[in-house]
Amino acid sequence: MNPREILMDSFRAALTAADPLLIVPKRLPAPPKGRTIVVGAGKAAAAMAKAVEDNWPQDAPLDGLVITRYAHGYAGEAALKRIRVVEAGHPVPDASGEAAAKEILTLAGTAGPDDLVLALISGGGSSLLSLPVADISMADLKTVTKDLLASGAPIQEMNVVRKHLSAIQGGRLAAVAGARGAKVVSLIISDVTGDKASDIASGPTSHDPSTFDDALEILHRYRITPPISIARHLSKGARGEVPETYKFADRIFLNVENHVIASGQASLAMAGAFFQQRGVTPMILGDGVTGEAREVAKVYAALVKQIRSHNHPLKPPVALISGGECTVTLRNNNKGRGGRCSEFLLSLAVELDGLADVSAIACDTDGIDGSEDNAGAFLGADSLERARSIHVNANDQLAMNDAYGFFEPLKDLVVTGPTRTNVNDYRVILIS
Repeated sequence: MNPREILMDSFRAALTAADPLLIVPKRLPAPPKGRTIVVGAGKAAAAMAKAVEDNWPQDAPLDGLVITRYAHGYAGEAALKRIRVVEAGHPVPDASGEAAAKEILTLAGTAGPDDLVLALISGGGSSLLSLPVADISMADLKTVTKDLLASGAPIQEMNVVRKHLSAIQGGRLAAVAGARGAKVVSLIISDVTGDKASDIASGPTSHDPSTFDDALEILHRYRITPPISIARHLSKGARGEVPETYKFADRIFLNVENHVIASGQASLAMAGAFFQQRGVTPMILGDGVTGEAREVAKVYAALVKQIRSHNHPLKPPVALISGGECTVTLRNNNKGRGGRCSEFLLSLAVELDGLADVSAIACDTDGIDGSEDNAGAFLGADSLERARSIHVNANDQLAMNDAYGFFEPLKDLVVTGPTRTNVNDYRVILIS
């Protein structure tokens, strides 16, 4: 078998399991008596909206607005006709997302008792659907977002903070959409560990178990000093002077349905079946792997060595498959290029040190790994040797958080372009 080809094909299989054009049509609700208003945000928002538009009855009223990341929409003949798509900033929010989020809130508020508000939610929505409360500026929201991204905080904790700064997340979109009796149905593509609706895109249509106190504790734990407006708002909330996010018992959720229709686990299962059909034993290590990417790679390297040396716990050929969202904490103000998937692979390369018959792939299912244009990278048994031959030092690149600078000259980057979906990261180590 060709390791690069089989690993790339397995990634394509995983993406198929999360393709909005394939999964959304099966989960569409029936049209209501009145209008259907489509709203939403995320890296998959445009594809989800297209799936709705392509499969909705032509004689049933349909309009709406969704927000997706720049370059993740459709153009030309593929452009949507009934649902408008706005592109905005990710992972740092911008004015385009703020304006569109405000418009979504207004649009949802027009829904009446005969109408359906169909919310299309996917990973990336926390940034894209950014509408800070009145006393916080977009500039201040950008500042705290950048600090959170650099801190190494997991996405769930980042979203606790963002929900408590938002006028639309933490259940607030559902509250506005259902204020006049409209039904709210959310179709959700999960990019977070645990697949909780409250964590995905900061839960615009879901109840939120976290509090203002939680948000303040997270900022303190990661040593983040927020702008004055944010510190003031969170402190007021902790004192009960600002309303909390919506909780489970709030009556607004009586007419709200949240359905997770795709997840990392489903994609890992599809990849497992792919390898099984090719005579490779799949070992799914979990869809919720978190922690520092370089440290997770060390644990996986130990498992690889155990299998190679002792045929235990499985005998090769074996595919070690995992998902989840690791983190990268930037050290010494590093400005290296790359993301958590490529850093995972670079650390794995250092630990394996050219171990024979071992190759790997790690990619973000949205097609963008961190700061550059690649989904991730491929690691071959000969990658370290090839790097040394062109005077690229793996340890130096890892110290600089510059995995892109390691894999790019080797031509081992995986570049897919936007996939228009997002179910978190996909990692496979193939021991052949």
